[in-house]
Amino acid sequence: MNQELVEICLRVRNIDATLDFYTNLFNFEVASRREFPENKFDLIYLNSPGSSVQIELTYNYDAEPYNVGDGFSHLGVTVSDLEKMHEVCKASTYDTGDLRGLTGGTPTYFFVTDPDGYRIEVKRAK
Repeated sequence: MNQELVEICLRVRNIDATLDFYTNLFNFEVASRREFPENKFDLIYLNSPGSSVQIELTYNYDAEPYNVGDGFSHLGVTVSDLEKMHEVCKASTYDTGDLRGLTGGTPTYFFVTDPDGYRIEVKRAK
């Protein structure tokens, strides 16, 4: 029996800000959008170029703020030019950490936080 990870679901409060973050900052593409006004929620599926795993954004109308908690750590994205992406993120309105690497080593990653408080680890592609 074969299995494949196909999606990760994130509950979001401000769908416009979240879509701006993933589509403009990381070049994700909206694969589909399904609106269920009678049930007061929307589903938006995002594709990341080069990956078969989708991010499902669930937007519940009038939801209270979500608590990301400490059980979930982060999503990971690789980029070909880490320093350039770090500059882009630092110039944005999003909370962006410093470049990091193993002690004494070359920086290989940094974290940026999306509008809903989910952390994204941005890693240098190998």
